[in-house]
Amino acid sequence: MAQRIKPIEGLAEPLVAWYLAHERAFPWRTQPTPYRVWVSEIMLQQTRIEAALPYFERFMAALPTIRDLAEAPEDVLLKLWEGLGYYSRVRNLQKAAQLVMREYGGELPSSFDELRRLPGIGDYTAGAIASMAFGKCEPAVDGNVLRVLARLTDDDRDVMQTVPRRELSALAKRLVPAEAPGAFNQGLMELGETVCLPNTMPKCAECPVREYCAVAGTERARELPTRAAPKARRVERRTVYTVITEEAVPRVLLHKRPAKGLLSGLWELPNVLTEEAEPLPSTVLSAEPLGEGRHVFSHVEWRMNGLLVRVKPFTPKEDYVLVTAEELAAYALPTAFRTYTTALPQQLEIEEDVQ
Repeated sequence: MAQRIKPIEGLAEPLVAWYLAHERAFPWRTQPTPYRVWVSEIMLQQTRIEAALPYFERFMAALPTIRDLAEAPEDVLLKLWEGLGYYSRVRNLQKAAQLVMREYGGELPSSFDELRRLPGIGDYTAGAIASMAFGKCEPAVDGNVLRVLARLTDDDRDVMQTVPRRELSALAKRLVPAEAPGAFNQGLMELGETVCLPNTMPKCAECPVREYCAVAGTERARELPTRAAPKARRVERRTVYTVITEEAVPRVLLHKRPAKGLLSGLWELPNVLTEEAEPLPSTVLSAEPLGEGRHVFSHVEWRMNGLLVRVKPFTPKEDYVLVTAEELAAYALPTAFRTYTTALPQQLEIEEDVQ
């Protein structure tokens, strides 16, 4: 086992100096208002920074204030989030904004405990907002930080278990400097994202706090942190139907999912488990295969077969709607169906010989 050269309690100063010299100029950092920090942290919970950037800019342009977020129609909100997945994040974001309007006069509270009360905000997000937007001396411990701390202290426990996570969070709180809590927390995260990398040998030679690390430059650094093997995902085989009406202005059939459960309340292409049969309109004119698709959720994997069904015009039943290509742009469709929705604009093109 390697021995650190310097006590871990002294790492704040070199870490903050390194971060300030190397920080990437993300929009929530160049303009770190509480609202912008909050929205960015919610987006980044399940999304890579590079992927989130255009969504963040679009979201801020459409909903620049907490009031705008609180009052946004659900369809507009979901459309802005389309492609990010985990839609409960944006629903909770709006619930929290509405609570902030009611109880805090439209101003995000600054204390950890008050932030923690808001829907969708856990310990990490509350600490991130409190430290980065308000300069509060609070830790912000996410997966990157847990990995860095486990290596710094040579902790071989499963860091996602309650006791190790709580103890490492307590260590992080002791290390946060009162004069630069936001820079310190972002420095730890930046270190985990760019130097102390997961599932590989970290770049110990580039680490600004290697002298404070118990495993720097050793094979042990690659091995930590210990993580339990993930549970196998359930596999579902589904048939996805692209149902299009043959008329002067073709329309596609969409279905609204139930208010609870996976992809709750979102519009989708009609689909069923493959062993079941989707009750199609009696006016089917033709059907052709659209190929296979696959989408992985956190706990389930969909393996899909698509079917393009042309039908005569009909009246859809409850929770279904027929929309034109122009109207389709207003509907948020989950990325799970991207294999089939990408071609929808072409499939909905008006053919001149349609009567």
